[in-house]
Order: sequence, then structure tokens, then C-alpha cells
Amino acid sequence: MSNRIETATESPTDVVRGLYEALRKGDVPGVLAKLAPGVIVDEPNQLPYGGVHRGREVFVQSILGVMMGYADVAITDAQVFEGPAGAVGILTGTLTAHTTGEEFALTTVEIHQVEDGTVRKIDVYLKNPHELAAFYVRAEAGTR
Repeated sequence: MSNRIETATESPTDVVRGLYEALRKGDVPGVLAKLAPGVIVDEPNQLPYGGVHRGREVFVQSILGVMMGYADVAITDAQVFEGPAGAVGILTGTLTAHTTGEEFALTTVEIHQVEDGTVRKIDVYLKNPHELAAFYVRAEAGTR
């Protein structure tokens, strides 16, 4: 008889689902719990928060903070699949500009590298990054 205690670990897809659920709820501590301290997030350069970001606090401030500074974010669907490079997530939602009320339908595809129960890296891909960047310009200017 073994005295070894086995603990269940979350699969990479479970970790990403948990991250998306925390994002949907606006649960910042829940988001931080799913990200590795040194997480690397690579966003399209065209966006106001574009580029490579390192660290979970930077993710919250430089990406989520900027996004939510311009618009309300509503995640309407999140699908997560196991992939050869990690977990692949497809997020859909709506951004609503604070200044104008303009709505922007958002779809992102993200490749997550998950190790030891946390997300280590996220590569973010958008179908229309230039259109999203233009939305942010209009939101900042207060025009449609």
C-alpha cells in the first residue's frame, strides 16, 4: 500500500477556461491566479495595447486597463481546444465605447502555453486588428 497522495491537476484547457471565466466576470484576482507571474502576452502591434507584455500585473494594467479604459467588454462566448502547441481559445464578445456607445464585435484566437497550472504565454490573433485600432481611435476622440 502506498502512502503517496495523488492530486488532480487541471488540464491546459481547464486552466484557459478558468482564465476566460474570470475575465468574463471581471474577476481580476481570478485572472491573476491563472497567469504565471512572468506571463508573456503578445498582442497585435496596431492596437493601443499592442506589443509584447511581460508579467501578470502588466497584463492587467497595460492590456485590460487600456481596453476597459476605452470600452466596456462583454465576453459572449469562449471555446477552448487542446492543440499541439497548447490550448487554443476562441473568444467572442462586444466592446462598447464609453464615449459614444459604439459597439464593436470582437473575435480573437489565442494560443496559450500552459505549465504547472498557469498560463505562461499567450499569442493573440485578430481577424481585423486595423478595424479594432480604428474603433479605439474613435472611442478616444468621442466620434463614430
